[in-house]
Amino acid sequence: MKTRGASGRPKGFAIIIVMIVIMVLAMLAGAFALSMKVETRLAGNANNEAELEWMARSGVELARYVLGQSMGQPHTSLNQIWAGGPGSGNETNGPLMEIQLTDVPLGAGRLSIRIEDLDRRFNINAPMPDPEKKQILNRALTLMGMDAGDAPTIEDSILDWLDPDDASHLSGTESDFYLMHSPPYVAKNGPIDDLAELLLVRGVTPESYWGPRAALHVSGQADGLEAEAPRYPVGLADLFTPLSGGRINVNTASAHVLQLLPGVDENVAQNILRARAGADGVDGTEDDTPFLNVTALNPAMVPGIIPELAGRYTALCSVSSSTFAVLVEVRIGMTRRVYRAVVRRNNPRDVAVLQFGWR
Repeated sequence: MKTRGASGRPKGFAIIIVMIVIMVLAMLAGAFALSMKVETRLAGNANNEAELEWMARSGVELARYVLGQSMGQPHTSLNQIWAGGPGSGNETNGPLMEIQLTDVPLGAGRLSIRIEDLDRRFNINAPMPDPEKKQILNRALTLMGMDAGDAPTIEDSILDWLDPDDASHLSGTESDFYLMHSPPYVAKNGPIDDLAELLLVRGVTPESYWGPRAALHVSGQADGLEAEAPRYPVGLADLFTPLSGGRINVNTASAHVLQLLPGVDENVAQNILRARAGADGVDGTEDDTPFLNVTALNPAMVPGIIPELAGRYTALCSVSSSTFAVLVEVRIGMTRRVYRAVVRRNNPRDVAVLQFGWR
């Protein structure tokens, strides 16, 4: 015989109700605790905001000092301290030997600095006749493995993006095409400020822009579309820059960038790398033998170099760099942020900040 309470209902029903109430309260308490944890984390991040930025600015100041001190060398190379090398020339006995660029304690956090010269890439805004710039763009797209049918449209559309008029090149694109997009926009008709503007140019895709790093930047696509997208061994972002001194530094440029130069194929580019890397064949080590002047690009130093192109190399190349990207990673507790600055060194006491922001 079942035991009933005063209401006549089984006592077991009341126990079930109590258990359900307890479970609901436990879930609400868990959700509240999670919400409070998130709110606490967000509040902590907000409190760290100003400190993170000032830490990053301190990192940029340290980079400026290092780059200014490095100007005592007659060249800019990958074995110098700014690039993470052991130091070249009088750097090994100078004030930079005690400088630390990674995992630097500062205030309540730590920061790491990475410096990369922008003169290792071709300046897409460099003033030169359209036919010559088109040849360089063509070499770039050929290196990437771009379909021959798509290359002329991309080349001419980039030229149309850069030139000041509304007259399109043979296979190019002006504002009338972009105005049909949603949202509509117009061709820049001027120098590129941020290389990512190329993603607005007809024919340029995230895959061709980012190259092997596309997977890190392309999201939200269906798996099938990702599988069908072409994969490029090098991207436009690896070859070009909108900011630099205007000439390619042959001491820091990659083999791909060197192949943008007239008369330089893969073999000659590798010969240039071997000539500057020293006996161990590795850039950025103590035995590096960087070029001291562009006239060293001759057949005696670099097999395969065409002597008749020496004049063009003088106009297109350099052995030093003036413009640098500075990446500063800052951490406070669990909060991490990466800031980026672009600086230009004019003399050891004048290293100007051109851009600063976080990503």
